[in-house]
Amino acid sequence: MRVVVAGGAGFLGSHLCDALLERGDQVVCVDNFVTGSGLNVAHLIGRGDCELFEHDVTRPFDDDLGGPIDAVMNLASPASPKDYLALPIETLDVGSIGTRQLLELAGRHSARFFMASTSEVYGDPLVHPQTEGYWGHVNPIGERSVYDEAKRFSEALTAAYRRTYGLETRLVRIFNTYGPRMQVDDGRVVSNFIVQALRGEPLTIYGDGSQTRSFFYVADEVRGFLALLDSDEPGPVNIGNPVEFTMLELADLVVELTGSTGGLEHRPLPSDDPRQRRPDITLAKERLGWEPDIDLRAGLELTIPYFAGQLAPLR
Repeated sequence: MRVVVAGGAGFLGSHLCDALLERGDQVVCVDNFVTGSGLNVAHLIGRGDCELFEHDVTRPFDDDLGGPIDAVMNLASPASPKDYLALPIETLDVGSIGTRQLLELAGRHSARFFMASTSEVYGDPLVHPQTEGYWGHVNPIGERSVYDEAKRFSEALTAAYRRTYGLETRLVRIFNTYGPRMQVDDGRVVSNFIVQALRGEPLTIYGDGSQTRSFFYVADEVRGFLALLDSDEPGPVNIGNPVEFTMLELADLVVELTGSTGGLEHRPLPSDDPRQRRPDITLAKERLGWEPDIDLRAGLELTIPYFAGQLAPLR
């Protein structure tokens, strides 16, 4: 297939590009490099099966990217709190206008459209674990709403195109993913803890540290993406790890694996921070034959050396 990956220079997008190329697809990587990094895709430059386009997806695709398209995969959005809080309007635009432009692109080519949504659509959930049928508990005007509501709108728009135009669509809800190519200053908890530990700084715990997340290594995530893309399941489908950890448990494991002696530092809990988050992945198991393989310890052991390498030139 010839696959457009919007947000292809981002953390998840760049790993997705690699996986598509590895299995023999052609890739059109599209990114405006606001939060994506050229370093994530530098190894793809010059490959005959990969094209790189610098483009803002909120603008029309005038030339339709130079050839036939079989699938459009939308991963274009700021994803870390640091980025979407700094770029609130841009985040709303990419979820709405950008999704519309990519849906139109897919429609012109009769291509399959893949929408990467997020577990943030569940908000601070009142149902635990979260199934795809749960409608969520989201503050629509809070600081985090610029990301949450952008993704909720993009889901609604994708579903509307499927119903109205018969466009073949796939919708995934992503849970807390980590791994190599995350930004050093990403702002999400796994990267925060690893960077602080490697620098000998106290690990920052917000609140009492009892809030939970389900952490998920990037290779498992991308494998789930491809399973959904290739299936007949429109979704939404949760792709995440159903094993739940508290922030304190994560901190203890990072300290153990890095040998950190910086200790912990507690700070006030940010507004609208979910108390718990864990996916029900029954649908992914039954419809896609997919479940994660890499546990948190093994994933951290694969991730910590990457951050150590990123920090080394800064020391």
